[in-house]
Parts: sequence; structure tokens; C-alpha cells
Amino acid sequence: MRVASGTTSLVKGVVLTLACAVVIFPFLGIVSTSLASRKQVTESGGFVLWPESPTFDSYVVLFDGGVVTRALGVSVFVTLIGTALSLTCTALLAYSLSRPGSFAHKPLLMTVLFTLLFTPGIIPSYLLVKNLGLIDSYWSLILPTMINGFNVIVMRAFFMELPQELMESARIDGAGDTVILTRIVLPLSRAVMAVVGLFYAVSYWNAFFAPMLYLNDSSKWTLQLVLRTYVVNNTEIGGDQLNAAAESLPPQQSIQMAILIVSIIPILLVYPFLQRHFSKGMLTGAVKG
Repeated sequence: MRVASGTTSLVKGVVLTLACAVVIFPFLGIVSTSLASRKQVTESGGFVLWPESPTFDSYVVLFDGGVVTRALGVSVFVTLIGTALSLTCTALLAYSLSRPGSFAHKPLLMTVLFTLLFTPGIIPSYLLVKNLGLIDSYWSLILPTMINGFNVIVMRAFFMELPQELMESARIDGAGDTVILTRIVLPLSRAVMAVVGLFYAVSYWNAFFAPMLYLNDSSKWTLQLVLRTYVVNNTEIGGDQLNAAAESLPPQQSIQMAILIVSIIPILLVYPFLQRHFSKGMLTGAVKG
């Protein structure tokens, strides 16, 4: 039994090590290539595992050009505003659906569940946004996806698991739904709010199809759309912006990897602060209720 247990532990360790290597290897290559010199990138065929003479020239080119800086600001704006509005609307709707007997309780609940099974097509969505006059507007990136049915169900289930005695006591003391929601429910729901907030933030930050569909003005592009243009489409960036000779610029592969790093860092910085809420917020809201 002990031999079997030791063998199982060894196999688990090997599998875990391989899984970590599969995740770390590409990420290390991206970081290294963004910091590598032109000579090393050329000799390695465009993918560097470890930079011999690290340089930040690729990042200087990105932020001096203005395109990435402007796109980064747009993405931050859309993510912050969109996440705040989505959290607010989701919390209000989830609280209403968690109170039996609330106005239009069953029709609203059925509508939310319906959106989980059937989604609108691209053409109807585009026509709706166009008819609302939202083309080339940042609101076209927020309003169509402001409420996610899955997040509403998760938050509703979490609200239903809160002690009902607290809410009944508050009602006896004369508190209304607004007071109960803001002073009792939300302070006890920080875990699920953090998880749902992260879901919304990642969704807004990583979105590229909606900007590509609704934004015709390139000055309003988000970072992910710039990333797609210069990495997937392999479009040149940097030479015209700095009015410099092509030979003096970092290799295009380094600039593309630098854009990838810039697009990844914000989520990597936020995630560790919210990770501890995942097990409590997600499992309680999804399994119970």
C-alpha cells in the first residue's frame, strides 16, 4: 500500500511538473523575446527562451508611438466603467430575483434563464446597436454585454444562502430593500462580488470582436484590437511613429511580444488580490441554491 501510495505521489508530481512547464514555457518565451536584442531574435528564428542582453527598446517603441498608449487608456476606461455598471445592475437584479414575491419574479427569472440557452446572432446585435446610434461609441462595448445571465444566477444563489433572520430583523426595524441591500446583503457578499467582478473585468478587457464590429475609428480601438491587428495580422508598428530608420528599431517579433505582455499584466496584477475569494464566492453561489 505504501509503495502504491508513493508511486501515485510520484506520478502526480510528474504530471503537475509537466503541466507547469507547458504553461510557463510559452510565457517565458514571450517575455524573453520582448526583451531580446535584434541579433539574438534573428539568430533564434524569432523565439528566444532567455535574453542574453535584455533591453526595453520594444516597450519604448510601443509607448512612444502613441497607438498602444491610447488603446491602453481606452481598455482601462471601458473595463472600469463596464465592470462597475455590470456589478451594480447584476447585484440589483440578483437581489430582486432572490426575494420571493418580488415584482415580476418568475417572468424575470425565466428571461434570465432563457438568455443562457439562446443568444442573439451577430447580425441582430449589430442592427440593434446601429439603430440605437451606438456605432463608434464606447457604449457599444458596454451596454450589449452589461448583464450576464450566468453571473446573475450565481449571485442570486449566494444571496439566497445569506441568513434570512438578519433581513427579517431589519424589516421589523423599518428598513427597506435599499437599506437591506446596501447595509446587510452587499457587505456579506464581498466574496461573490469579487468573483463576479473579476469575470466581468476579464470579459471587458479581453473583448476584441465587439470593438472590431462596432468601432470604425481606429483612434478608439481597444488594446485587444490593436493586439489583433499588429500580432495576428502581422502589421508593422513603430517605424512611421518614430520617424526612424527600420534598422534602428527593435525586431518586429519583439514588439509583438511586448504588446502581448502589456495586455496580460493588468489582469495578472489584479488576480492575486481576488483569488482567495474564488472558492467561497464561486462554489457557494453555484453549488448551493
